[in-house]
Amino acid sequence: PNGKHATFARLRQTMGTCYYDSWIFHTPLELRDENRNNKFCINVYDRINTGEIYPRQKLIPELKRTGYKNRFYRQKPLELFRILLTDSRAETLIKAGYKKLLQRIMDSGWTLSIDNYFQSIRICIRNGYKIKDAIMWCDYVDMLRFFGKDLHNAKYVCPTDLKAEHDRYVIKKAKANARLAIEKQLEKEADYRQAKEKFFGLMFSDGLISVRVLESVAEIVAEGRAMKHCVASYHSKADSLILTACIDGKKIETIELSLSQLRVIQSRGKCNKCTEYHSQIINLVESNISQIQERLAA
Repeated sequence: PNGKHATFARLRQTMGTCYYDSWIFHTPLELRDENRNNKFCINVYDRINTGEIYPRQKLIPELKRTGYKNRFYRQKPLELFRILLTDSRAETLIKAGYKKLLQRIMDSGWTLSIDNYFQSIRICIRNGYKIKDAIMWCDYVDMLRFFGKDLHNAKYVCPTDLKAEHDRYVIKKAKANARLAIEKQLEKEADYRQAKEKFFGLMFSDGLISVRVLESVAEIVAEGRAMKHCVASYHSKADSLILTACIDGKKIETIELSLSQLRVIQSRGKCNKCTEYHSQIINLVESNISQIQERLAA
């Protein structure tokens, strides 16, 4: 009744094999409780693989009262029974009809997960809210927590259209993660300045196209966003110098130049496409390599 248990079984082969169900059949059926005094080792008998389960069950009254109806919800019987007998919240989920939610939380690790959701689950039960997609609902609650929303408020935890709200927060979190990534990049501003400061102010033009060095991590990040390509992280490349090519102030292509080879590695327009000015831009940069070489030697 209090969740304490013992396993009545034969000895099991645990050395030199990956099979937990490799029974030593000539050994007697006895109470097995290996490693009880070793907190760093899991009792092998607690990890019995349950591919097939004997259908006839004789249950103690305490287990019957939990609402258990001969379904294991894809869990190990021992683990399910132990949780039902020791944590009344599991009983609450079964009796409220939240069986898929019980399965979802047990799949994630009951002890680690139930505290994250149970107060919100109580609000759902109180409001008669049906959780049809347990995985999506848990993911949605995790995002609400990320944004500091009130998890005791039915307005948030009982959405009329779960999928629409879930998808809205997925987009919102993606934007938040992108902002955090940019903030982390900006923290490296001092390192970038120290590494590339000697090239700052470098600019050359052929009369139509002007090319200049991007002088900060913020400028490189802005370049990546404007041109919709992945240059935003290139500030960390020690051997690369990042330049931008413009016509009348409008960005045309972004250039990556190798400082060790003194040549253009790539020049890309918006969405990584080459523009009609591609060859002209590369020729302009390569014809001014001597300016870069002078600053490199300074």
